Amino acid sequence: MYQNHISACYGGKKDWESAAKDAKECIKVNPSFIKGYYRLANAQSEQDEFDAGLATIKQGLAIEPDNAQLQKQMRQIKAKRSSMRRTENASAAPSSTAMPGGVANLDSSISKEVMDLQQQLQATAKEYRIVKANITKAQNGKRSADITKGELEKMPQGTDAKMYRGVGKMFMLTSRIDIMTHLDESIEKDGKEEKDLTAKLAYLEKRLKSQQQNIQELTKTATSE
Repeated sequence: MYQNHISACYGGKKDWESAAKDAKECIKVNPSFIKGYYRLANAQSEQDEFDAGLATIKQGLAIEPDNAQLQKQMRQIKAKRSSMRRTENASAAPSSTAMPGGVANLDSSISKEVMDLQQQLQATAKEYRIVKANITKAQNGKRSADITKGELEKMPQGTDAKMYRGVGKMFMLTSRIDIMTHLDESIEKDGKEEKDLTAKLAYLEKRLKSQQQNIQELTKTATSE
């Protein structure tokens, strides 16, 4: 987008005020253009307008909640804001005693962010375990139906043997054709469910890695500044 390219050029020249102005125009023209939010937040951060930058990022994340670039930028701005606050506090109270272990130098906003990320990580891990268990359940159901279908196919056509199909905790007398139809439907259903759950599991694995990396980067950035 033209305005976004202009904003990037201003950023390259360190003209952050002009970069912010053009990024706003970019967002105004196309509110769904994520790069515009990134450019605007970057320009705001460079002008030490941290709260405004975080508000801009939240607007972008409302459109793309899993945008890794915006999430990383949010962590960086929060760390930068915290670093500046620590510097200001140190200047205002030079005789203050540092907390032991070095952990200490994480301010309350960063600590809260880490705790929030850890809670998100725990929730994702729980969801991951549930999905994995449901995949196993679908695989077992499909395997059982396949075996039953294979045994029925060995029986001669037109057999008059009585057949029962499990319905909940009960067994219902039914025909061979009905049972075969039911098994085919069950195999198809479990197969689709396994495929969908496997895709979801892959997504959750990526989310877990991303959340773990977010925690590591946030604590590393905050303690190194």
